[in-house]
Amino acid sequence: MAQNQKEHSLSDFAKLGLIESLVTALASKNYSEPTPIQQQAIPPLLEGNDLLGLAQTGTGKTAAFSLPTIQLLLQSNKRPSPRGVRTLILSPTRELTEQIYTNIKVYAGDTKLKIGSVVGGVSINPQINALKNGLDILVATPGRLMDLQRRGSLHFNDLEIFILDEADQMLDLGFIHTLRELAGLLPKQRQTLLFSATMPKEISGLARKFLRDPVEVQVAPAATTAEKVSQKVAHINGSQKKSLLLDLLGDEAIESVLVFCRTKHGASKLSKIINAAGFKSEAIHGDRSQGQRQRSLDAFKRGDVKILVATDVAARGIDISGISHVINYDMPNVPENYVHRIGRTARAGREGSAITFCLPEDRGMLTTIEHLTRQSIEELEGYGWFMSEETPKKGRSGKGKTKSSSSPKKKRKTANVTALPDAPKLVAAKTRGPKKPKAAAGKAGGVKKGDGSAPTGVKRAKPAAKGGRPASGHRGGAKPKRAR
Repeated sequence: MAQNQKEHSLSDFAKLGLIESLVTALASKNYSEPTPIQQQAIPPLLEGNDLLGLAQTGTGKTAAFSLPTIQLLLQSNKRPSPRGVRTLILSPTRELTEQIYTNIKVYAGDTKLKIGSVVGGVSINPQINALKNGLDILVATPGRLMDLQRRGSLHFNDLEIFILDEADQMLDLGFIHTLRELAGLLPKQRQTLLFSATMPKEISGLARKFLRDPVEVQVAPAATTAEKVSQKVAHINGSQKKSLLLDLLGDEAIESVLVFCRTKHGASKLSKIINAAGFKSEAIHGDRSQGQRQRSLDAFKRGDVKILVATDVAARGIDISGISHVINYDMPNVPENYVHRIGRTARAGREGSAITFCLPEDRGMLTTIEHLTRQSIEELEGYGWFMSEETPKKGRSGKGKTKSSSSPKKKRKTANVTALPDAPKLVAAKTRGPKKPKAAAGKAGGVKKGDGSAPTGVKRAKPAAKGGRPASGHRGGAKPKRAR
């Protein structure tokens, strides 16, 4: 029976047009059958088309673009010139870059293709040496790539294929100007692939700049969350965050958990709190060197630690099938990052759970996330919505816009979680203190430079007649007489 299933899956991949060596490499990774993104992307890519792929994280995108790329490079039978690259794959984070590089090495197998990766946070000299004879495939982060290009250690004259992965996170991390600069450096005659989980207007504009008559592939609606992720939200006050987290970490159902914080300092501090409570955790964020981040990630993969505390640097750069839970200790700054965070669990066909802590001031972002994902997130039992003066009237959308965050009229569904401890009583919302008295006129009430407001107790100068000068030539008082 197992033999028949294997032959069936091999024939499915072969039907997409892949050569035998690649089909065998897929079998070594126990790929059972092509995913939707692979089924739709591989055939047009093998024909040399540009492609715009819209797919959520964990859908098999890496294989979808790596397999046809390897096949096209082998069939063209060219060689890169010194410091040249035939294929450039750009990804937003070091972790994702190394993940793509590792997978491509497996897919390429015993072929003669030269494959390398360059990331920041490590010495640049070994990377310069690796590029001297040229590479068939280079996987890179934007910052280090441009450093190498400006040093003259890398050129794009040989480029045949350009792949931009996780384009929306490139935008979130501020790489939009780097990408525009890079667009002017790449040869016009090339095949270009752009993948993104979401498609904001900026990415649509970027696609028009890079792509020529692309085939569009969409395997799920934009910002769709993974189907097998059970999502819950816990409405709490700030004083409850640590105790609720420690209670959850004590649940035996948690095999391995990824805890997301908003800031680098917050991630380090929370990891220390978790360790002091008797659990074992590691932290991964942008202030740690690449070596430190890799050691923490390896310990998490091996199961030496079951808790990894991370910033959004890990939201798309971790591909570990065994993560059972994701806890959003802090609400993300950008709503799209919620999709990528919870996408770290329920991978490779498994089920997973995601729990989000929501303070009253976070409710605007929660509403924006629910609007983005087109679903209402169930409340964690015992941690339902409560009245608070800290609830914002409008919530940030993450893109500089605002959205109404008024509480939904319909009653939220409450999820039953039997494995959790009894919920502590909600702490009463803080009341606002008495208003501070206004400063007296003439005391610390002067008008700031460039500020059009008048201090308390000082009347504004009368506006000038049309075409004339102001009634008073000096703000806040008469113009001083000039000394004779």
